[in-house]
Amino acid sequence: MADPMRIRAQAAGDKATVRVLMSHEMESGQRKDSAGKLVPAWFINEVSASLNGKVVMTAEWGPAVSKNPFMQFVVKGAKAGDKISVSWKDNKGDSRTDEATVS
Repeated sequence: MADPMRIRAQAAGDKATVRVLMSHEMESGQRKDSAGKLVPAWFINEVSASLNGKVVMTAEWGPAVSKNPFMQFVVKGAKAGDKISVSWKDNKGDSRTDEATVS
């Protein structure tokens, strides 16, 4: 299983800024190894975020996203103490879900 995501969620007024750092190799499928063979594609293709169990953001990614991607978004209606959950799934079927509390 992949390393945990680093999630920070900070409330300001009726909005929260959420910052997520994901740990993933994100291979495009176009790079060659030292033997000259193509490294197989391996990348996150689905990302979603929830506020207290309600989906507030979804994204579809492809092989052009960098290694260990960083994502930031703003959620309306969030307040201190609310739970933000972020999930991803990659093209090999691996997935990860982590949660943070809005501060």
